[in-house]
Amino acid sequence: MPFFTARQNPHCLRALAAIAGALFCATAAAQAAPPLSPEMQKSKTIRYCSAVNLPPMEFMSPETKPEGVDIDLGNAIAKGLGVKPVYINMPFAGLIPALLADHCDAIISQLFIKEGRLKVIDEIPYMVSHEAVLVVQGGPRVPNLLALSGQKAATVTGTTATILLNKANDELKAAGKPPINIVMFPENTQALQQLEFGQVAAYGVAYETARYYAHIAPTKFAIGGPPYFKIATGIGLRKDEKTLNAGIRTVLAGMMKDGSYAAIFKKWDLGIDMLNQ
Repeated sequence: MPFFTARQNPHCLRALAAIAGALFCATAAAQAAPPLSPEMQKSKTIRYCSAVNLPPMEFMSPETKPEGVDIDLGNAIAKGLGVKPVYINMPFAGLIPALLADHCDAIISQLFIKEGRLKVIDEIPYMVSHEAVLVVQGGPRVPNLLALSGQKAATVTGTTATILLNKANDELKAAGKPPINIVMFPENTQALQQLEFGQVAAYGVAYETARYYAHIAPTKFAIGGPPYFKIATGIGLRKDEKTLNAGIRTVLAGMMKDGSYAAIFKKWDLGIDMLNQ
């Protein structure tokens, strides 16, 4: 095969330029928007299931629009995927059943990563979460859950706080002490009201939420003690959504690299919850 240069053959130069241009465009497109399923390409939306009632993670603004850490993150992921976000609000206990029934494409609602959940869905880690106890301002300190022996404690159905309170009751029973009277509610607002009105002694909830209420209403609420639990938290996906899983992971990696991931957590003063990058 004869050796020749592009200068000797201008047709070769044009061909090489065309190939390079095509490769550049293809690479840029891949970086700009990861591949999507045919359904999502057609709808141009990503449907998020979320319990939009747990500030600062997700809650309704005065204009009844979803906002919060998860909402900011969900919006950024949607933008990176090249689609628009749609938030479907529902009680926390209904999130996974709704996802499995294809009522949404993903769960973004401070969903803790647990072995049992991973048997039925996939989760993409995006933060760590903590648990705490919220009490009324001036109320007794709660150094640990065992200190709630014989008292009423509110919690939201299906949350980790409920599981941890039940485990504390197992310890109290073994020690021959009165159990915690666990009062479960379908949503955060109801549990918080019970605490405010003095119907319960404490509210077992995510540290992020307890810290939020103690900050915006310091004359009403206080964190009863230090965070007592830490767990990885993820975006929930059906196990057959391999394309979307890869796409979200790609967008998240890009956000961690360009600083937009950190900016969201700093905006909400939750740097403690960021993943190590």
